[in-house]
Amino acid sequence: MDSRIVSLRAEISGLQEILRSLEEAETQQAQQPSTNPHDKMFFDDDTLAQHKALRSSTIPYILNLPIGTHLSAPFVYAMVFPIVFLDICLFIYQAVCFRLWKVARVQRVDYVVVDRHNLAYLNGIEKLNCVYCGYANGIFAYAKEIAARTEQFWCPIKHATRIAQPHSQYGDFIEFGDADAWQNHPSRKKLKE
Repeated sequence: MDSRIVSLRAEISGLQEILRSLEEAETQQAQQPSTNPHDKMFFDDDTLAQHKALRSSTIPYILNLPIGTHLSAPFVYAMVFPIVFLDICLFIYQAVCFRLWKVARVQRVDYVVVDRHNLAYLNGIEKLNCVYCGYANGIFAYAKEIAARTEQFWCPIKHATRIAQPHSQYGDFIEFGDADAWQNHPSRKKLKE
């Protein structure tokens, strides 16, 4: 692999980490949250009162939604069933396969974050939607990481075609068409053991 690419990837990774840290610090500073013993963020009484004053009533909110929102809602919410099924399958998959392959398990808690429903300026429907989106998007991110580690174990070869958003393991894959690197790759040796 070109050393410039390796260097740029390392630099990008470092900058992403710095950006994440700065964003977290900015969020904490802006909200000035405290932490209770159960590790849940909460706000001071004045901020909480301001948030509650901004909350819209649930019934008028529902009645003022566009008709397209009402018509699409059953399709959106019905997706909870396959998402929960995927969640269960991912748990079983990791429990069996990752243990047998001695691959580090993906921590679900790092991907499935459900906390926005605690915001006082959201009405009941908005809170429900935030729970749903946090869960659904978290499960998809969790699944992507499990698939990435599976691919890293079985087939760590880059595609010939550039992909839009490579997963976390992709940078360490061997180049497309590099047969020698494939034959000597640690993943091949693991399979022969």
